[in-house]
Amino acid sequence: MTAPRLTGERLIDAMTPEELDRARRVESVLPALREAAAGADAAGEFPLGHVALLREAGLLGLVVPEEYGGLGGGLRDLAAATFAMGTACPSTALAFFFHNTSASRGLLPLEAIRAGLFEAGEIPEVTAFAERVLKAMAGGQWMGNFASESVKSSGANISIATTARRTEGGWRLDGEKSFGCATGVADVYLVTARLDGVEGTDGLALFLVQRESPGVSSREPWNGIGMRGSANHGIRLDGVTVPDEDALVVPGAFTRMLQVSRGSFVGNQLAIAAVYTGAAQAVYDHTLDRLTSKTFADTGRPIAASPMHQVLIGDMTQRLETAYLWLGRQLELETSEPPLRPKPEVFRQWRLGKGSVTEACFDVALGALKACGTSGATLDGIIGRTLRDLAMGLVMTFPAERGRLEVAKMASEDRATALFATVESGR
Repeated sequence: MTAPRLTGERLIDAMTPEELDRARRVESVLPALREAAAGADAAGEFPLGHVALLREAGLLGLVVPEEYGGLGGGLRDLAAATFAMGTACPSTALAFFFHNTSASRGLLPLEAIRAGLFEAGEIPEVTAFAERVLKAMAGGQWMGNFASESVKSSGANISIATTARRTEGGWRLDGEKSFGCATGVADVYLVTARLDGVEGTDGLALFLVQRESPGVSSREPWNGIGMRGSANHGIRLDGVTVPDEDALVVPGAFTRMLQVSRGSFVGNQLAIAAVYTGAAQAVYDHTLDRLTSKTFADTGRPIAASPMHQVLIGDMTQRLETAYLWLGRQLELETSEPPLRPKPEVFRQWRLGKGSVTEACFDVALGALKACGTSGATLDGIIGRTLRDLAMGLVMTFPAERGRLEVAKMASEDRATALFATVESGR
């Protein structure tokens, strides 16, 4: 008898035996996540029991190599996990995604060392910090990854204004982080700050801040339209002292890490789009079940058989498949060995793909609202919650319009450069 298909297999085809084992761990937590989803949304709070639930399943070390005590998963595993969790509770899936992004601050420095990007004298500090991150995650500590700030610039999605100043025995952090999930939930906050007196990207540094450290506080609770159970109101840092062993302050370390990522910023951003796709799949299934099980009083035929509903179902199906196609292509580009495309092309694809996925997923939820009418238009029902959650997807990380603008500039500038070179060479 064929085993039931795992939720993650709807996104990831042909899982390896090892990937299937990790996906079964994810499958085991979905009922509890689904049961708590409505309450988390209504209260605007992350269910604290989920920390122990995911820890006991070993999932806090999902993408940590086995040599550091983790499960040894990769980007395919992470995307499958956030997709599956997204079908049950998008808020938890989002918070779990941000926890796993912390692993990149361990994996990428080690890869950059292997690529020869660090000098011999820098390697011990870089290695120690990277291993500290990975072992903490594998040991069951929840990491809150805080980079974003309310301070923005016209030329960057994320601007770092939080400062780090040398003090006795370590570093003093001052600033405010606006987003990152798991505020007051994570055991450790991974904070990106700017070294005082160091200009440019060479001044970006990483710090591990214990949640209960003096000077750490939560910002006002975030009353978001969606993703309300992800505890993403952010933190304040007022004179927080971080010891040297919890800091990576090698000049330029952050930018050297990015050089070895495959495409989407630090190589895992597509897993956030998998959250949205999972949510869209769940609301699609809910709507189809509803429309095929309910009948018209006068004819006895399923509501799904009406021409209007057929159009809406067709549109929803097309938009859902659009999300899968964009996400699947990005996953292929970022995991194929050897790489299929150079890094700039992979990055450009992600700038287009993120917006294409989020807009398609939102359109699925909008179609569900139209198809189910007033009876499905409750604030706390699956359709209402998903529509609000996916509305957040339209603005998280960067809006689709920004991605398209950046890609247009890349394409036009590349073409202009090539044309100029051709004209010049013909003289």
